Amino acid sequence: MKIYFKRGYPYKRAVKKVLEQALVLTENNLPNLSVSLCCLSPQQMRVLNCQQRNIDKATDVLSFPFTEITYKSHLSDFEAERDPNGELFIGEIYVCKKIAKKQAREYGHSYKREVCFLSLHGFLHTLGYDHINKSDEKIMMQTADKILQSLKITR
Repeated sequence: MKIYFKRGYPYKRAVKKVLEQALVLTENNLPNLSVSLCCLSPQQMRVLNCQQRNIDKATDVLSFPFTEITYKSHLSDFEAERDPNGELFIGEIYVCKKIAKKQAREYGHSYKREVCFLSLHGFLHTLGYDHINKSDEKIMMQTADKILQSLKITR
């Protein structure tokens, strides 16, 4: 998988391992996948959240899937969406470092763990997971926990 890290993204090596493990454990490990990850300030995150979701406040993570995948389907269903070079770009993820640092302190775990969790959370959205209702949220959180625990990234 190719990850386009932008704007001083922290813990790149750890985040890459988490996202690669997510592909394996969700049975989406295909060749030539790519995703973009970017860090924004709270002000930038607020603007993006307002523009895209009509919510006028900063948030910890936003993701924008580039396929219509659901967690019950797989990226292999989207082979026709590959670019001429054979790359399947699955989405963009934005993390607010300042909010991530604050949340790490509040939850009593490391900043590295929080960055990995938020990156994974956004990435799971690009794989079709969501948390609109309680049952979907439970599935998404269990999947995230399984991935992080498999890499010993714990609270």
